[in-house]
Amino acid sequence: MQMLRKISRYTLFFLGGLILLVLILGAAWYKQDIPVKDLEPVYFTTESSYIDILDSKMHIRQRGSGPAIFLIHGSFASLHTWDAWEQELSKSYRTVSMDLPAHGLTGPNQSRLYSTDYYDELVMELANQLRIDTFYVAGNSMGGNIAWKMALHHPDRIKKLVLIDAAGYGRKTSDTAKHQKRSDPFLFKMLNSELIGNILTRITPRFLVSVNMKQVYGDPSKIKEADVDRFYKLVLREGNRKATVDRFRKPGTNLQDSIQFIKVPTLIIWGEKDKWIPVEHAYRFQKSISNSALVIFPQAGHIPMEEIPEETLKPVMEFLAKK
Repeated sequence: MQMLRKISRYTLFFLGGLILLVLILGAAWYKQDIPVKDLEPVYFTTESSYIDILDSKMHIRQRGSGPAIFLIHGSFASLHTWDAWEQELSKSYRTVSMDLPAHGLTGPNQSRLYSTDYYDELVMELANQLRIDTFYVAGNSMGGNIAWKMALHHPDRIKKLVLIDAAGYGRKTSDTAKHQKRSDPFLFKMLNSELIGNILTRITPRFLVSVNMKQVYGDPSKIKEADVDRFYKLVLREGNRKATVDRFRKPGTNLQDSIQFIKVPTLIIWGEKDKWIPVEHAYRFQKSISNSALVIFPQAGHIPMEEIPEETLKPVMEFLAKK
């Protein structure tokens, strides 16, 4: 009996200590939303503007002149992921990049719709408002999913398609045993949990962003603190965290069986060290899209255009210039 009392006392001490630790960490990691006006002095540049598209007030950036190329970022990112590419592309092309709703300075929209189907419609409407009839399009990760949906639905308007570690394929049972063990990134699992997702809309530790970035780089030593700061601050932009939870609960239509019907000339770029979308998916895109070419970068991760911009841009420039 005395032993049971001791065990119960220790259990209560443990639970009490655990609850206290959770409260302390929660207080330390609790972050208020950052008003967009406080972020604009740093992230709204002279080439930036806001434009009302559907039910979103979207932050876009246009640089250069010539044939237009739309650049579509992936999950959690912003138009700044294209900085290095835009610097070179804008010498020969008119680059159009944007912060998709639930991302960057754009933030949430009125309908709380953030699926890839909605984004597909949104970017096409952006092209209409900018009076751009035909254009090139490049997309990374979720942005790649949006880009190939645009090429599928509007082949008469998309000149060429560039897919960079693009999303769109689910897991495949014939993948190697090594990649059968892969699962969705830990951050995705957390956001898919209703309880944890809701907690993350208020409690967002910076180290979570740092860990996330280390996962998407093939060589984490290339990550700059300024990039982590940008990523973190734009995640905290007012409304973005709640909108991200909404986005994960309504991801959009799975059209992977329709990828084979894409006829637009396509360049597929992939980082072989991608931990989020295995390189096997690159070969699946190449096999499905008849008019396609594939370039793999052995040392790069999930966002090679940001990690190794010069190396990845070279085949893109050649591809765009080829008649």
